[in-house]
Amino acid sequence: MNGLDKALAATFGEEKLRRLQQVRIGVAGAGGLGSNAALFLARSGFKRFKIVDFDRVDYSNLNRQFFFYRQVGEEKVKALKENLLSVSPDLEIEISVERIDGESAGRIFTGCQAVVEALDGVEYKKLLIEAYMNTDILLVAASGLGGWGETDNIRVRRVKDNFFLVGDLVSGAGPDCPALAPGVAVTAAKQADVVLSYFLGKTEGRGCRGVKEGPGRIFGGGHLRDNRLGTLSGQEQHRGGQGHD
Repeated sequence: MNGLDKALAATFGEEKLRRLQQVRIGVAGAGGLGSNAALFLARSGFKRFKIVDFDRVDYSNLNRQFFFYRQVGEEKVKALKENLLSVSPDLEIEISVERIDGESAGRIFTGCQAVVEALDGVEYKKLLIEAYMNTDILLVAASGLGGWGETDNIRVRRVKDNFFLVGDLVSGAGPDCPALAPGVAVTAAKQADVVLSYFLGKTEGRGCRGVKEGPGRIFGGGHLRDNRLGTLSGQEQHRGGQGHD
C-alpha cells in the first residue's frame, strides 16, 4: 500500500478499499466531467481505469478541467493519466486516443464494471447509453450543468437499476449558459458519488445516516420515466472534442 491507500484504509477500512480497487471504471471523455470524476474516484480509493478521448488540452479547458497550463497541447488522456498518477502512483490506467463512435461504443469498455459518460454531443451520449444501459455495467451519464448559481438543481436520477443520470436536465452549455468550474465540478462529484455508493452501498447502504437499505435509498428522484430521456436531445453542444465541457 502506498501512503494514500493506507490513509483510505484507515478512513473506511481495508475490506472496503479492496472492494473498490477491484472495480475497473471506464471514463468516456476526458474533459470537464471525465477529468474531474476520475480525480474524485481516484481520491476515493478506485484504482483501475480506462480513459478514452481523442482531444488535446486547450487554454479554454483550464477554467474547469483537471489540467495545467504546462499541459496545453498535450493529448488529454496522457495528461490526465500523468495528473492522476501524481495523486496516487499505483493507479492502473489504460488510455486510448480515439473517438467513440457507433463501431467502438459497445466494445471500448469491455472488462469494466462501471462507465462514466462524460461526452460532448447528444449523438455520442446516446451511442454510449444505448450500448450499456441494458447490460450489467453501471452507467452514470450527465445532462444539464451550464451556468452558475443554480447548482442545487443538479440532482441524481435513477433511470433503472444500473443507469443513473446526473444534472438539472435543462441548462445545456452554450454562449448564454457557459460551462463553469462550479457546475462542472458538482456534476462530476455527483457522478463519482454514484459510483462510490453503488459499489459500497450494495450491502451496507449509507452508514453515515444509519440507513441499512440498498442502493435504491441512496439516490433521490425515484425512477425516471423513459420519455424523460428525450431531455438529452439538444441540451449539449458539441465543442470539438468528446470530453463534456
